Amino acid sequence: MNAYLRRLASLIIIIGVAACAQAEEVSLETEDQKALYEMGHQIAQRIALFELSDAELEYVVAGVRDGALGKEPRVPTGEGGSLRAFLERRRGDQASAEKEAGAAFAAAEAAEEGAETFDSGLVLRTVVAGEGEKPTTADTVRVHYHGTLRDGTVFDSSVDRGEPAVFPLGRVIPCWQEALQKIAEGGKARVVCPSDIAYGDRGSPPTIKPGATLAFDVELLNIMKKKE
Repeated sequence: MNAYLRRLASLIIIIGVAACAQAEEVSLETEDQKALYEMGHQIAQRIALFELSDAELEYVVAGVRDGALGKEPRVPTGEGGSLRAFLERRRGDQASAEKEAGAAFAAAEAAEEGAETFDSGLVLRTVVAGEGEKPTTADTVRVHYHGTLRDGTVFDSSVDRGEPAVFPLGRVIPCWQEALQKIAEGGKARVVCPSDIAYGDRGSPPTIKPGATLAFDVELLNIMKKKE
């Protein structure tokens, strides 16, 4: 069982405990109680992508209860075969649905005047044509960007933080590598990234779902050439 699935397994068990507590309507009076509630809420966000229903959580709670009381498990545990299969199946189902919705979103973006679609699926629409050089993957770039999901939810934004991002172009997601090499210094563009060249079927919990198509408004401020 790989480390990713082990972490998810642990998180789901903790969420089961949280579900038990919720049923008892816990009070939030002391600072410790508030801190523990905040911890639980943050943990829940880590597995929210799997969209467990109330009915599914009941099974999680049953497993937590049996384990806490020292009862013999009703299914084989330890290797996590059933859990691993469930998580992979759920992630696959979500990725398929998200890709379908993302394809419609990307098609709408591609239909905008001036938009170009490339073989990788990248959609790029120039907003302001830059006048400087275009970077290569050997360069470090300084950019401002605003990243959103297909529903408009902001998941990352240097604009909101008020500080440009600086990074080696060769070390970011393939979509960014391809897109930024097509933007000249001083240029601004709308960039749409299908999941295959973004975060794939794994996504990036807790915000980016498996199979998610992402959109970025990007401004290439300047290129910092790789030092010899």
